[in-house]
Amino acid sequence: MANEQMAEPGRPDRPLDSTDRAILRLLQEDGRASIRSVADRVHVSRANAYARINRLIDDGIIRGFTARVDHERAGQGASAYITLKIVQNSWRTVREQLLTLPGVAHIALVSGDFDVLLLVHTPDNRSLRELVLTRIQAVPEVLSSRTLLVFEETDLVVGE
Repeated sequence: MANEQMAEPGRPDRPLDSTDRAILRLLQEDGRASIRSVADRVHVSRANAYARINRLIDDGIIRGFTARVDHERAGQGASAYITLKIVQNSWRTVREQLLTLPGVAHIALVSGDFDVLLLVHTPDNRSLRELVLTRIQAVPEVLSSRTLLVFEETDLVVGE
């Protein structure tokens, strides 16, 4: 027991090397890349690439695979960041209620002048207004909100 070391919270059990980081960068660019393609591009065997990707998944570094969506083309033409001030110690309750709302893409507990930051995508400004005024402001623990319209957005791939 004395020789066992506990991993630091939020840190992988094993440090990432340059090959791991290259694999992560490739998968962020194209989550559908084949093992063969990844192996060829990072100059390792397919077995090595497969083992590394599985280890990254098992270690919780890769949390899943997803599509990068053009929200406007997908019928979600209005995007906004919404900041919330909430009742102290109500984060878990508020988060559970926000998770049920349509169009919510990201929820973060933050520090500073507000407590929660949301990224939302809705079909249009009318839907956005409805979401803010009738759904979000109806959450009892929400003290105030501020809506920041997104005029243009660019998704970045880490490492570019």
